Amino acid sequence: MSEHTPASSTIDPVAPGVPAAPLDRTESARPAARGPWGRDLRFMFVVLAAIVALFLAFALLVAFAPNGAAISALAIIAAPIATMVAAYYGISLALKQVADARDAAEAAEARARAAETSARESDAWAAQMESGLRVAVAKLRDAGRDTSDVERAAGTPDEFF
Repeated sequence: MSEHTPASSTIDPVAPGVPAAPLDRTESARPAARGPWGRDLRFMFVVLAAIVALFLAFALLVAFAPNGAAISALAIIAAPIATMVAAYYGISLALKQVADARDAAEAAEARARAAETSARESDAWAAQMESGLRVAVAKLRDAGRDTSDVERAAGTPDEFF
């Protein structure tokens, strides 16, 4: 990084060469995302634990009492396990959607800030050009020159100058 560039600013990707606003300290303090394996790995462990629990229940059923009452007991054991796995999946999916929506909102806010900055810069540039045009027309009039060609080329209304 050069000596003249502040350490807390970045170059704006929307308007290259223009320093962007300093980074917000709350964004850098946020923990880094664990990536897709964090949530997916937890879900895989929950599913594997449920499968192991159902396998053990089925093995006990086959080993000790393969009758109608034991099958009903296995269904009583399997139903809550399957419900918990489905609930965990639903909650994980909802949390992922919330995180994705938050990321999309932050990106949209950053684009809006960049567009607002660009609009302010365009307004400032337009004001400078208008001022320069007014000065040029005033100097031409003072010199006794015709300004109709300049006014037509500028595309300004008749009462602009």
